Order: sequence, then C-alpha cells, then structure tokens
Amino acid sequence: MAVDTNLVLENGQENLEGEIIIAPEVIEVIIGIAASKVEGVYAMRGNLASNVGELFGKSAHGKGVYLDVEEDGLKVNLYCYLDYGVSVPKVALDMQDKVKEQVLFMTDIELVEVNVHVVGIVPEKIASPSLEDLLGTEEDE
Repeated sequence: MAVDTNLVLENGQENLEGEIIIAPEVIEVIIGIAASKVEGVYAMRGNLASNVGELFGKSAHGKGVYLDVEEDGLKVNLYCYLDYGVSVPKVALDMQDKVKEQVLFMTDIELVEVNVHVVGIVPEKIASPSLEDLLGTEEDE
C-alpha cells in the first residue's frame, strides 16, 4: 500500500532551481519488478483487487510491496511466493540485494530495510495423466 507523501530528492546541482518528486507508487513498481525478476521467485502476493485486475489483463507490478517512510529512511516489506526446491535464504538475500540496487540506481534513494516475507512455496506443475493412462488400454479379445 502506498504512503500518502511523495518523496522529494535533493538537487545535487547548485545552479539549477526546482525539486524532484517521486510518488511512492513509482518506487513500489520499481521494487515489485526487481523482486519478481529474481530467480526462484514464483510471484508476489497480491490482494483481491490486484488479482481481479490481472484476470482482465491489467498488470499490478507493485503488488506484495509495502513502503514505510520513517524518520531514519524508507523501509520495504515484500510478500512473495517462491518456487519449490529453491534455497529460501539465498533467494531472500538475492531479493534484498536486487531491490536495494535497483532503487538506488533508478531513484538515488537508499533503502534502510528490505524485509522479505515468504508466504508460500509453489510446487512444480505435474502433467495431468490422460484418461487413457488412468483407465489403461483395453483390448477386445
């Protein structure tokens, strides 16, 4: 869920006037895309609205991402599903690294915390047996 306040970046050039403002939704999208591209991540956890939106073709890149703006900086909570058979700590650490790196690269904002919450493991899809396989082939004698 997005925070109501926009993030104002420092202008590093003294001769330019103005400010740079980034909406929290933009940071959520950056984080969501970076986190979902980590190998071993099946999907990010969404809510009912984002899941219904995806059924109609609307992509929700910020789902499973929750931002907290606090005095000491920006904190992120990620809620995700992982593939079965992956190393959970390794994938979680990769997610933290990729998210911090991508947010810093794209917005020049350093995240104070990236908390990864694994809410489920998704097993590999097994091919469904055909009706013939289940019933066996009957030969008329």
